[in-house]
Amino acid sequence: MARRLTLDILKTETASGAALGLAAVAALLAANSPWAADYFGWLKSEHTLQLGPLVLRETISDWIKEGLMAVFFLIVGMEIKWEIFRGELSDPKKLALPVIAALGGMVAPAAVYLAVAGGLGGPHQGWPIPLATDIAFALAVFAAVGRGLPSSLRVFLLTLAIVDDLGAIALIAVLFSEGLQWAPLLWAAGALVLGGVVAHRFRIPSPFWVLGFGLVWFLAVEAGLSTSLSSVAFAAIVPLAPRPGNKQTPIKEAMHDLHPYVAFLILPLFAFAKAGVSFAGLSLEQAAAPLVLGVALGLFVGKQIGVFGAAWLAAKAGLGVRPTGSSWMQLYGVSLLCGVGFTMSLFIGVLAFPGAVDSIEQVEIKLGVLGGSLLSAVLGGIVLALAGRRGSDRAAEPEVDARTAQD
Repeated sequence: MARRLTLDILKTETASGAALGLAAVAALLAANSPWAADYFGWLKSEHTLQLGPLVLRETISDWIKEGLMAVFFLIVGMEIKWEIFRGELSDPKKLALPVIAALGGMVAPAAVYLAVAGGLGGPHQGWPIPLATDIAFALAVFAAVGRGLPSSLRVFLLTLAIVDDLGAIALIAVLFSEGLQWAPLLWAAGALVLGGVVAHRFRIPSPFWVLGFGLVWFLAVEAGLSTSLSSVAFAAIVPLAPRPGNKQTPIKEAMHDLHPYVAFLILPLFAFAKAGVSFAGLSLEQAAAPLVLGVALGLFVGKQIGVFGAAWLAAKAGLGVRPTGSSWMQLYGVSLLCGVGFTMSLFIGVLAFPGAVDSIEQVEIKLGVLGGSLLSAVLGGIVLALAGRRGSDRAAEPEVDARTAQD
């Protein structure tokens, strides 16, 4: 059953990968067209949500990033929990490998950035920019080339990216945060604890999960906490055990019901809102700037070295085990996809270099992030496509041999 659920998700993501790609292309065209002002004006327009005494006013861009994407991180968190307790990651060594690889994927890009940008006289404070992986875009590329690849690789990428982004979120909180609001943060923690106790004792129906998630989300926004972090925390309290009456498992129900909306609505909207990077102000001369090279090589070179190197060392040392049915070539392809930093890297870049969006630093960050992410996506997709074809050929060989033996 766990395998069927994972395969259904892969089928949905394969179809939605094209929608995500089209949305990203549409955003780039809009941001560099005569309607660019309307596009960016729409993203910056503010809208208010009021539910009784609860009032939130955010821009369209923030509603998508902090609101809709919270649902994406919720389903990602539930998938990780399912795999830890019922699937691929139930083996501690298979869980250890993506965690260790994620740590390597944070250390190496920072080292590459400091070596390149620092060696060329560039700014040192940009080292956190290439640390993050854009989960949505990395999964979209994987879905597009995932035919013939074991589903365990997707679980590996998903787990690694979550650990990677949680690390980036922690860095943001330590390096760039102006301080959390502790009162709503404590209320959110209390709601999670109470929700976990009630859910596992009474197996509450789905409508109450929606209300509970909405409350925790609101408190996280009020506290200044990343809603991605609060969503993963909420996923941890969704029960795995089936209800006594109808034998339905809450976590499976939620994953099944939410995934089509995430794949075909939330992620394309996110791509349209975040992929619209204006190329105004970019020049060929800036391509060799220390900040550009540091970010681009940190993503493209640092990520693949850190992720693949840490995974290989962990496997050789007996600390981790490769995903089921995967090869080292396939794992290398996934390591390349981890260099797709895109929206998360751009976000960290704004925090690391505060100022005007058209400043020299911001222009160079955009160039570096786009260059490193594009190289990682293209090469990672090629490697995985070739590795998947080889895997399919090997899987077909025993059938041919069996037919030959019967003849």
